[in-house]
Amino acid sequence: MAAAGRSIQPGGTVRRVTRWCVDMVVTVLRYAVQRIPTYRRDRQQDPGEPPDFERELPGDPTTLQRPTDGIGPLYHRSYWIFVTDETLNGEELISYILQEPNQVTPTEMASFETMDGEPARDLQVGDELIVRLPGPWDGPVRVIERTPTSFRFATLRGHMEAGEIEFRTSTDARGFLEFRIESWARSGDPLFHLLYGRFVIGREMQQHMWAQFCRRVAAVSGGVRMSNPSSTTRRFGSNP
Repeated sequence: MAAAGRSIQPGGTVRRVTRWCVDMVVTVLRYAVQRIPTYRRDRQQDPGEPPDFERELPGDPTTLQRPTDGIGPLYHRSYWIFVTDETLNGEELISYILQEPNQVTPTEMASFETMDGEPARDLQVGDELIVRLPGPWDGPVRVIERTPTSFRFATLRGHMEAGEIEFRTSTDARGFLEFRIESWARSGDPLFHLLYGRFVIGREMQQHMWAQFCRRVAAVSGGVRMSNPSSTTRRFGSNP
């Protein structure tokens, strides 16, 4: 199994910082121009119980980056959108995303690749991917769960966060199809902790990316989007 982390060679730090500066300038400009209105509903409902972060997961446990490996507070974030009159039902929508996730990803901000650098396709439990991101990080993840209406990633060593993220569909009492992204994570390193927790730029960029993802999923469903994406953010102490 390919290693997820990337070693930094002599001179790599300069290239890393240069890439970060260029990528962040481009991303911030796009954020300013293309910012999607998002309804923020922080702390309005019980977030429920987090996953058991120490449970056994598929694949090599030594390459996982669990919340206990991170720093700073544990953040619980959700992003969701409702559609109606869709032509793809919840199961078909999840299957569509798993078949080629870059079809619904804002690739100017992120893209899913295999460890060999090929576009990710037909994701299965145990697959390891790299989410290419602006800035000095990439996001290695492993598919740890797949059901007809959901899939879940866990972060691997070298990711900017330490935790899990789930993508799922459901039908609400009105008959509307809901697509939801839900994450539980801490910062993976001190720099991201600074950008995410202190300056909040990391949180804003993340919010922008997943809001775009939600809108693209709504579009490919073939249905009518009922509103702009909604989100919640909750912070839990300094330890999971």
